Amino acid sequence: MPRRVLQGTVVSDKGDKTITVLVERRVMHPIYKKYVRKSKKYAAHDEKNVHKTGDVVEIIECAPISKRKRWTVVEGKGA
Repeated sequence: MPRRVLQGTVVSDKGDKTITVLVERRVMHPIYKKYVRKSKKYAAHDEKNVHKTGDVVEIIECAPISKRKRWTVVEGKGA
């Protein structure tokens, strides 16, 4: 089964080897048929601590690294 890849903006880089990525997507409202922006934050593993707040990164699913981290930064994007 293929691993999901998401693109988002780094909103926090305070943790050691961890960044928080905000991923926004557009979904159509089921009743009003109008597009609504939905967002979600993911904790992602950044092995070399190279990504800073404001960077656009791609994250990919991986095996659990800690309680909240199930995503890792795709190397080669901004690194």
